[in-house]
Amino acid sequence: MAPPINAGRWTADVEGDFVVFLLGAKPNSFRLLRSLKDLGGARGLQKMLDHLMAHPEKGLLGYDMYGKGALTVQYWRSFEHLEAFARNDDDPHLEAWRNYVRRTKGTTRTGIWHETYLVRAGAYEAVYGNMRTVGLGKAGTLRSLADASTSRRRLRHVASAAHESDDVERP
Repeated sequence: MAPPINAGRWTADVEGDFVVFLLGAKPNSFRLLRSLKDLGGARGLQKMLDHLMAHPEKGLLGYDMYGKGALTVQYWRSFEHLEAFARNDDDPHLEAWRNYVRRTKGTTRTGIWHETYLVRAGAYEAVYGNMRTVGLGKAGTLRSLADASTSRRRLRHVASAAHESDDVERP
């Protein structure tokens, strides 16, 4: 059964700073089964995400996966949490990373990429209209938006703070 649709307009709030981590993988050849093995098999990434969701103290707030793992958008409490997970021998990432490096050494058949964005508290916007809970809404708290709410009004305090810093005399 599909999750319910949240009727109307909604936004997501996350308390404090957080991290958006984008992760992607792409086979670069027609050896799709080999690329799948390079990436840890059908449960490689999903195993890591399940582990993280079972251990909220690790810092993963939520995630969405698109295209059967071709793109995963993750929301983390902090960069320190993300880095600790990536480097900890007791967590499932490090072994998977080492296996990927070993399997793909000398070949370009499977590509991976990631991008990390550090987001300051309040320096973001999320709007959902008649949607199931996705994205930042999964990681944060959904809150109904008034019909008259606009991007400019929601982000005004962030823009004001940025202009205040422009007034600071620089050496």
